[in-house]
Amino acid sequence: MNQALPLFVAIPLGAAFLIPILVRVWRRLPDIVGNLSTLSLLVMSLTLVGKGPSTYYMGGWRPPLGINLVADGLSVLLLVVVSLVAFCATLFSIPYMERYTSKSRYYSLFMLMVAGMNGVVLTGDMFNLYVFLEIASIASYALVAFGTEAEELEASFKYMIMGCVASTFVLFGVGVLYGKTGTLNMAHLAKIIDENGMSPAIWFAAALFLMGFGLKAAMVPFHAWLPDAHPSAPAPISAMLSGVLIKSLGIYSLARVSYIVFGMSKPISTIFMVLGGLSMIVGVLLAVGQWDMKRLFAYHSISQMGYVMLGLGLGTPLGILGGVFHLLNHSAFKSCLFLCSGAIEHEVGTRELKKMGGLWRRMPVTSTSCVISSLSISGVPPFNGFWSKLIIIVAAIQARHYVAATIAVVVAFLTLTSFTKVMRYAIFGSPAAESQKVKEAPALMGVALILLALCCTSFGLLYPVLKPLLLGPATDVLLRAGDYISLVLGG
Repeated sequence: MNQALPLFVAIPLGAAFLIPILVRVWRRLPDIVGNLSTLSLLVMSLTLVGKGPSTYYMGGWRPPLGINLVADGLSVLLLVVVSLVAFCATLFSIPYMERYTSKSRYYSLFMLMVAGMNGVVLTGDMFNLYVFLEIASIASYALVAFGTEAEELEASFKYMIMGCVASTFVLFGVGVLYGKTGTLNMAHLAKIIDENGMSPAIWFAAALFLMGFGLKAAMVPFHAWLPDAHPSAPAPISAMLSGVLIKSLGIYSLARVSYIVFGMSKPISTIFMVLGGLSMIVGVLLAVGQWDMKRLFAYHSISQMGYVMLGLGLGTPLGILGGVFHLLNHSAFKSCLFLCSGAIEHEVGTRELKKMGGLWRRMPVTSTSCVISSLSISGVPPFNGFWSKLIIIVAAIQARHYVAATIAVVVAFLTLTSFTKVMRYAIFGSPAAESQKVKEAPALMGVALILLALCCTSFGLLYPVLKPLLLGPATDVLLRAGDYISLVLGG
């Protein structure tokens, strides 16, 4: 057993309860504890890279009777992604959240959200997946509304209603599975379904999970909450929502349940590809006409997650590799973009592109980071987004899904068009009145931006290193469900 696995939930959970107490001692302690917690999680997750899969049996009870945590290739990839973005977000939050009251409550909710996401990634039990999903979701509802202005409260209420609907679907699906099979352990479920086949009740549960996790991932047509929630939240929370939350609660959960528990079949594969294609097209078309910087980025989250769904839906080794690689890349460039928008709004006081301009002279660090992440999401070589999109397109052509490959190319072109507007009006355009006296964002905000911009630059170039350490093991988990069953149940 790997005795360290429970710490990925225990550390942020403990920090969430300690921070409101420690703030009474010194007002800076929440900043210190929050950043030390996320840094320790990042270091711990990196120590798992390159090692074999491991498990932890809660209380020593082995499945299917007991609850277990599993760190396989896919879990480790998500742990690294969540920890990296969380550390950059808490670093960014030190100066950024000074404009808000009660920073201690912010960090407490932030740590609860991280604990929930790590639990979702590690758990091997369907009901505990639901419990951790709810912990992360409820914390995120409060964080979206943290500014307590009318816009934030309205967006949070809409997000909460849609999120509760999604959670209800997931809970009903868990109930149907338990009623039909008598077990909630993922590996045991997979073994029973593999032996007995997919009955109508199991198909109904699969449909419920598709709707529930699809809502969490903001896939079209389940995307209505995202364009309001992401722009309204504080910038570090926008980065977390887009960078990791929709992946861990949505995409990861869908992939884990579809590939491991049910087994990827032709109908599920087709649905993945259709949802991916729709999300890519609708998201990018809605983004092109936006002038609010954060809302534009939010719509691109829908579009870019479509690439991941398309890669996973192809079901081929290359397609899955491309989808997993794009999930990693999207975490870097989209969280960087949202933090850039937060730094710009912090200094300029607006999110409207037409009211910016000429920022590259006054905010060189923020502008450079924004340009790098914009080129990355647009698929411009040699940045990371180009390589993952190229792999997905090649995989679609190899699988003879020529329409899907064409959609991927067209959406990449429209994405570049959209971000050309961002660079034209915000970064390199003529300075507007609002940006005449702008100065660079505080140093700690700049450090977080530089770290993520370096990830955008290096992930593509380091692909030969990342594939055997991170991407290959994550792909193998989805391709070889039997290995997961043997790891958890033994034999």
